[in-house]
Amino acid sequence: MKKIFVVEKEDNVGTAVGKLIEAGETVATEGRVTGLEVVAHADIPYGHKVAIRPIAQGEQVLKYGLSIGSATEDIAVGDYVHLHNVESNRGRGDRYAEEKECAS
Repeated sequence: MKKIFVVEKEDNVGTAVGKLIEAGETVATEGRVTGLEVVAHADIPYGHKVAIRPIAQGEQVLKYGLSIGSATEDIAVGDYVHLHNVESNRGRGDRYAEEKECAS
């Protein structure tokens, strides 16, 4: 069975390790969260993320125990988590003026 690696217990995504996970495949978690099995709803490339828990629109996407962005739509367990459904909350040039203003 193919695996997804989960770094921290708080994470709501895991990372595809090894090979491409194909839509319909069941994958198991390893790392700090074990024993979960997830059916992939789409192809998940190596190194990319798959939801291991439901993530509501606006909710933080957690990897490494840290927020890596906000869900732009509801994300179901097994969904591919990437640019099409997550908005980064770090290093955004479009928010530079807003961040600079808040810092003053």
